[in-house]
Amino acid sequence: MIFTGVESAYLDGQLLGRLATVGSDGTPQVRPLGFRLNEDGTIDLGGPRVASTQRYRNVRRQPRVGFVVDDLTPEDPSLVRPGMGRGVEIRGVADTLRVDTPPGKPGMAGNDIIRLLPRRVISWHIDPDNPAGEARNVA
Repeated sequence: MIFTGVESAYLDGQLLGRLATVGSDGTPQVRPLGFRLNEDGTIDLGGPRVASTQRYRNVRRQPRVGFVVDDLTPEDPSLVRPGMGRGVEIRGVADTLRVDTPPGKPGMAGNDIIRLLPRRVISWHIDPDNPAGEARNVA
């Protein structure tokens, strides 16, 4: 199992994350993308014309990436750390491919995607049983 139940539920409830790739000159590039958590623990990232973007070319050249999904916890005392940041960071290896059903809202993305295979997962402030979060290698 790559993600805990709490991590999976959190990711399923979010629509947007940020993908970090490495440019040809070695500089980082971070861009927002829609995503979908797949049953096998991989994550499909997509958006309009993603195959024509620099991030897509970056992944084809250097597949090691980072992906962060985060937000602020609501001001609800029953939640973990109300008003603080919470999220999941996934470090891994990405590949480019074409799928029949892209992630995101229908019509908002093309069939070319970036698929992330997680290698390390770091989560924080999303699990009431583990409020500090955790970091672990998953592959």
